[in-house]
Amino acid sequence: MSRIETTFQQLKRQGKKALIPFFTAGDPSPELTVPMMHALVAAGADIIELGVPFSDPMADGPTIQRSSERALAHKVGLKDILGMVKQFRQDNAATPVVLMGYANPIEAMGYEKFASQAQAAGVDGVLTVDYPPEECGEFLACLAQHALDPIFLLSPTSVDARVAVVAKAARGFVYYVSLKGVTGAANLDLSAVKTRLLKLRKQISLPIGVGFGIRDGAMAKAMAEFSDAVVVGSRIVQEIESAPADQVVARVGVLVKSFRSAMDS
Repeated sequence: MSRIETTFQQLKRQGKKALIPFFTAGDPSPELTVPMMHALVAAGADIIELGVPFSDPMADGPTIQRSSERALAHKVGLKDILGMVKQFRQDNAATPVVLMGYANPIEAMGYEKFASQAQAAGVDGVLTVDYPPEECGEFLACLAQHALDPIFLLSPTSVDARVAVVAKAARGFVYYVSLKGVTGAANLDLSAVKTRLLKLRKQISLPIGVGFGIRDGAMAKAMAEFSDAVVVGSRIVQEIESAPADQVVARVGVLVKSFRSAMDS
């Protein structure tokens, strides 16, 4: 049983929903990535979604685009990030880590090398925005061989046939994009998300996490009423962007704790 599956089962027994914070590895600086990961866990994170910086992040809004630019300015690459996860694992063997990014860095490393090194580092899942399940069979086989869960996105515009393909290929959980647009958008319609998730559950047995546009604890709490997980990204990256370097880890911890408290209230 994977760490992701174990985490969701434990939360279900506790009557809780997963909080999945996202930030980009290497932002605001490489040396703060591992302390940030530990701070997220201390604040109540159940799964960490660690962004792999990329020069053309098509699914990300301006806030996360800037975080990628800052990380790339520090020359942070996929190999560095696997080293960060390995360092995190020295003190935390339980919290799942999902890498979120794009195909190019994986293509450059090669499927087998990436999957084997990710497993060795302690990665649990991989969300690759531009690998549709219909076109990444070889990659999926490599992930399966190395016990890595492929996480796929579904959106308000996903047709039933695509949902069926994702339901078959995905492991760990499915990530539902709550709105039409990029990360950080503000036009979130909770009732529409709820209706859509009720329909998706007829085809998907895995937990469903919801992200994009979740800005505060109240919204996270409302989303947790009908989802299995709440993913918070742009709001965390905004805090990283605005906080002084010597306060950024503590301030992100306080922010994530506020989401956790709201979801549990």
